[in-house]
Amino acid sequence: MREFAGFFVLAFSALFPVINPLGSSLVFLGMVGEARHDVFRTLARRIAINTALFLLVMDVTGAAVLKLFGISLPVVQLAGGLVLASMGWKLLNEKDEDAENKPSPQAEVVSELRKKAFYPFTFPVTAGPGVLVVMLTLSAHASKGAWLYVVVAHLGVLAGMALMCLAVFIAYAYAPKITEKISPSTAHGILRVIAFVLLCIGVQIAWNGLAALVDSRGLMLK
Repeated sequence: MREFAGFFVLAFSALFPVINPLGSSLVFLGMVGEARHDVFRTLARRIAINTALFLLVMDVTGAAVLKLFGISLPVVQLAGGLVLASMGWKLLNEKDEDAENKPSPQAEVVSELRKKAFYPFTFPVTAGPGVLVVMLTLSAHASKGAWLYVVVAHLGVLAGMALMCLAVFIAYAYAPKITEKISPSTAHGILRVIAFVLLCIGVQIAWNGLAALVDSRGLMLK
């Protein structure tokens, strides 16, 4: 039970800053434009399902991909951590844009919006390159150990993924109402905090990978 809870918290906390449901919902709202509430709910449901399938495939095949290409986990951690840190740094230093001065995008045909449910709404708006790195790392960690440990660990990861996809659905389905309640300055402040958390997570992952590489190098020299 402790392993399940640990991987559940780890998966959700690692995916939340990368997927960033609130920030992604603002992007999603800007791309959809003016549409009925039921259109937002339909698109949000499809995007959440697509995201769940995307994360599931990465969790199941992540360890196999590393083994196929001969990539070690510390290298993935180091490279992935640097990627996440750079994304966080970029978001942290983005110039604020006045949303009120932006022209409202024209409403698109519902059928055309549904065709975009996977690309670009799911990938890369919701689940971008950073999600790939996080899922590869989580899958590799959860696949190390006895078979019972591996099963429990992956169940914990799946539970974290499910909660994350639920958060995506809620944020996307109610994106218009969320933006009505939040002022532009407050939204920018929240995005900055999330960007800083993403930067810290990237640095931590990169540090863990570097430390593991240094330790393995030291063992080889002994």
